[in-house]
Amino acid sequence: MKTTRTLFASLLGGLLLVGSHAFAQTSTWKIDPAHSDAAFQVKHLSVSNVRGSLGAVNGTVTWDEKDPTKSSVTATIETKGLDTRVQKRDDHLKSADFFDVEKNPTVTFKSTAVKREGDGFSVVGDLTLNGVTKPVTLTVDGPTPPQKNQQGKLVTGFSATGSIKRSDFGFGAKFPDAVVSDLVKITIDVEADKE
Repeated sequence: MKTTRTLFASLLGGLLLVGSHAFAQTSTWKIDPAHSDAAFQVKHLSVSNVRGSLGAVNGTVTWDEKDPTKSSVTATIETKGLDTRVQKRDDHLKSADFFDVEKNPTVTFKSTAVKREGDGFSVVGDLTLNGVTKPVTLTVDGPTPPQKNQQGKLVTGFSATGSIKRSDFGFGAKFPDAVVSDLVKITIDVEADKE
């Protein structure tokens, strides 16, 4: 009986050790540009909101399942795909007055810290826009529990929201706050595949 108890205890201890080791592993997730989006919202003439989205979102999320604060994300967003549903406005936003897509074909984000915020997280990172890099903080909803897609790959998703001041990036400097709000709200919706 004692031998059986000792064997059971050893087996249980081994399973716990293996389980904790597996749980402590980090995993890498590739952002799926076909199911991800980067959007913005800005006030026009202090009366209406103008919304738009940028081009393809690519990047990598490294997720630490044991300690999510050790996780990280890098993302690159193409500017040439900018779309506000008004061609004339899109052309102006792509010009040197704003995104200057010929000179700045991408917007990039690289996290520097992940912090617990109540039941969720915030991600602090360096945003490079218009050739200027500044720290920003995004509030994260997710990640969702992973599930298999049609190809049998594990996928997860999350949304990150925040705001920036365009003046911090020298973005649209010709246009005062009364014409185009200095405050720009941003939302990044991501679906990512486990590698």
